[in-house]
Amino acid sequence: MEEKKRTRRANGESAIYYGKDDRWHARVPMGYKDDGTPYRRHLTRPTRKELVDEVRKLEKQRDQGSAQQPGKPWTVDKWLWHWVENIAKPAVSENTYDGYEVAVRVHLVPGIGKHRIDRLEPEHLESLYRRMQKNGSKASTAHQAHRTARTALGEAARRGHATKNAAALAKPPRMEEEETEVEPYSVEEVQRLLIEVNKRRNSARWMLALALGLRQGETLGLRWADVDLDNEYLKLRRNRLRPKYEHGCTEASPCGRKAGYCPDRVQVRRETKNTKSRAGRRAVPLPGPLVLMLRSHKEAQAQERETAGNLWTASDYVFTKLTGGPLSPNTDYHDWKRLLEDAVVRDGRLHDARHTAGTVLMLLGVPDRVIDQIMGWEPGGAARMRARYLHVPDHLLKEVARKIGAAIWGAPETALVDKDQDNEG
Repeated sequence: MEEKKRTRRANGESAIYYGKDDRWHARVPMGYKDDGTPYRRHLTRPTRKELVDEVRKLEKQRDQGSAQQPGKPWTVDKWLWHWVENIAKPAVSENTYDGYEVAVRVHLVPGIGKHRIDRLEPEHLESLYRRMQKNGSKASTAHQAHRTARTALGEAARRGHATKNAAALAKPPRMEEEETEVEPYSVEEVQRLLIEVNKRRNSARWMLALALGLRQGETLGLRWADVDLDNEYLKLRRNRLRPKYEHGCTEASPCGRKAGYCPDRVQVRRETKNTKSRAGRRAVPLPGPLVLMLRSHKEAQAQERETAGNLWTASDYVFTKLTGGPLSPNTDYHDWKRLLEDAVVRDGRLHDARHTAGTVLMLLGVPDRVIDQIMGWEPGGAARMRARYLHVPDHLLKEVARKIGAAIWGAPETALVDKDQDNEG
């Protein structure tokens, strides 16, 4: 017969005793509640051996920091919103927060929000990813949701709200290679763009992208204080952020529009942020023709300021609206599309201009280290970024093939050239 008397214990040790209900009970110290009072977990089993086994498991979880904390268990819904608004938002950039918020609101909460966080399994997430793809989401969208869940649930596990990170165990869908390879613009296409660019205001804005590969945010966040035209270089220190607005109208008299179109809208996001990496804060040399374009642009901007008078919004931005103030990234994007159309150049992303600039630097024989600085790539990942952005044109591959043929087979390069010309004819 099992011993039923209470056992003596040291301070902080679990209490095990036999109760009046003919069951064995334990009180396991787990730490302290938010108000500072001791927190103990109560366990009960029909036999002492079963109870001791459960107590040891719980004590191990407590000592490893993986035991459930006091209070009502979190649902995935409640935890994700708490995490994104109170933990992630103060610690990450605006763009990163936006990505987290969309993944939480659009995919994770509707898909797995009703589960208790301590009972969420990897299979629940994998099922969500399959449903997302079945409903038309790309694999990259499912990966964004997966990365967000992994970060959020990892924080929950570290704080003891769950014993494991289900997203770290789940397998996201395979990422397929892009169906269409990015094709940088040719020299002829860049020259056609240059002809059209010279007819527009803010013309230097586009040549900074095509010649030097500046990102959109870097170009729109550029200030005159960062440009040294006498010494022909500029310094990149900050990025222009996409504006975000809230309604400025009252609930009693709502405008009925989206926040961005509200007549009394309020800007709730700062205009710029410092570049997030050391490599992003860099000096970039300016070609002579681009220096001339920037000098002419500065004079044109001074004339616009004089014409606008009191309507001018004072700022030090290099590229502004007609009445001053920074350009909107959305407006800038549509201007790029119109530029391609007017120059009769194939459609492409604004970011393709960055691929073009990197490829031109490579073809000019610029050393990798210099390319990395101009493009703003971190040393640790520069090789990977060069593989992604620097494209070898077909004519260069053919030239190498001719040289290999001449070296190994003794085939004259001119014969190969004539054969190619015959095929073209």
